[in-house]
Amino acid sequence: MNAQPYYVVAVFAVVYLGMILGGLPRLQLDRTGVALLGAIAVVGPGVLSLEQAAQAVHLPTILLLFSFMVISAQMRLGGFYTWVTRRVAALDASPSTLLAVVIAVVAALSAVFSNDIVCLAVAPVLADACLRRRLDPVPFLLALACAANIGSAATLIGNPQNMLIGQRLGLDFAGYLVEAIVPVALGLVALWALLAWPLRRTAPLPAPDPARLAALEAEYPSFDRWQTAKGLTVAVALVAVFLFTGWRHDVAALVGAGVLLLSQRLHSSQVMGLIDWELLILFIGLFVVNAALEHTGLTADAVQWLAAQGVHLGEPGPLFIVTLLLSNLVSNVPAVMLLLPAADAAHAGPTLALVSTLAGNLFIVGSIANIIVVDAARKRGIVIDWKRHAATGIPVTLATLAITAGWLAWRHAA
Repeated sequence: MNAQPYYVVAVFAVVYLGMILGGLPRLQLDRTGVALLGAIAVVGPGVLSLEQAAQAVHLPTILLLFSFMVISAQMRLGGFYTWVTRRVAALDASPSTLLAVVIAVVAALSAVFSNDIVCLAVAPVLADACLRRRLDPVPFLLALACAANIGSAATLIGNPQNMLIGQRLGLDFAGYLVEAIVPVALGLVALWALLAWPLRRTAPLPAPDPARLAALEAEYPSFDRWQTAKGLTVAVALVAVFLFTGWRHDVAALVGAGVLLLSQRLHSSQVMGLIDWELLILFIGLFVVNAALEHTGLTADAVQWLAAQGVHLGEPGPLFIVTLLLSNLVSNVPAVMLLLPAADAAHAGPTLALVSTLAGNLFIVGSIANIIVVDAARKRGIVIDWKRHAATGIPVTLATLAITAGWLAWRHAA
């Protein structure tokens, strides 16, 4: 009996165990390291040839993801995110109104730029601004993480899994925007409603140490009007290209990234230093491992078995539920990669994109954006443990998924 399928299943199981745990016990490996070793484990013994492994990697997705990392790096180095956050925080508004503005701005930024980059750049500045205004920063930081996830679901470039879905399924950018904008907008309103009411009963914090705040604010990147304008111009041009032309998204984005790399002020090494190479390697590793499992025919058998049990992944309900469960089990990117082969119905793309993204708000580990915000808060001495996050994340996730389920059901029926 051929032992190769058993070997591939074992490698696949170890890799996805690493996705669940965030690494492997007793080994200094994170998810990226596990995915890379998994790819090596199937290429090394010849389960997949190098040519087959290279063909398994979906290059358009990698190029699109890389290109928008360059654009986001440009905006970060130009001090754009810091400038916007400080302008928002300086508004003469009540805490609940300020919360609404933060949610709206973060969601809009995350729909165009990477939600993870937005959180990375905004979280420390927002935390400091809240302390300066004697506001409890925790509700605002939770709003940042949740709004970044919700807002990123609005477009096919808002987060890595949406880029993958859009590229693999060939979704129309404008068509997806029409599908997603209503549940995203209503989800943001629900997020504000869930956070604004408790905020009214929060007492002002003691005045912060001005010297400490000044020292923290001195570390912010300075605002560069030219670099910011350059990055915004490229981003707006790309969105227009995606909406109104048939130019391939990956090629157009790559050209835009190339334009930004032509700079007399920012050295390319500065931009490349902000690229999330680990995420790119994670994608490549998972592409190869998933291809090896698909090569055995076991994935097709599993889909057929589920269908025989009455679980048809081509139908909206089962796909919605399985996407929700897998996204919280192995994280949203691996979940989407597993489910894409079964996503052959017209509704499958929007369902996968919306549910996998919104499910990330449930727990801290459900989204990299959550982890980034919690870590930034910790460095400022602000504690957001899993209980505090869950107290917001669970109702927000249930509310946004309920809205999405109702919207998709109505669209499917129509």
